[in-house]
Amino acid sequence: MKEEEFNKLCRLSRLSLNDEEKGKLLKNLKDILDYIEQLEEVNTEGVPICYTVHETLKNVVREDIPETPMSRDLFLADAPSHTGGMIRVPPVLKQ
Repeated sequence: MKEEEFNKLCRLSRLSLNDEEKGKLLKNLKDILDYIEQLEEVNTEGVPICYTVHETLKNVVREDIPETPMSRDLFLADAPSHTGGMIRVPPVLKQ
């Protein structure tokens, strides 16, 4: 990565770095880009596309079984505050 490109990235990212921090960050970015270049050299011909590294894992979802709903009185008994059969919550939007 060229220093001009790095300085432009810093400006676009609104980074305020001193010279020492800039030097460290530039070195780290160069190391990352060098590693990516190494990865590009790997022959992946014939390797199937992998959309996830956890192909054997499945999303486990419980069976959706309809049940009798809880009574209103029992439901409201757990609420910290209620009025008129509804749970009272603090206002979200202030006037």
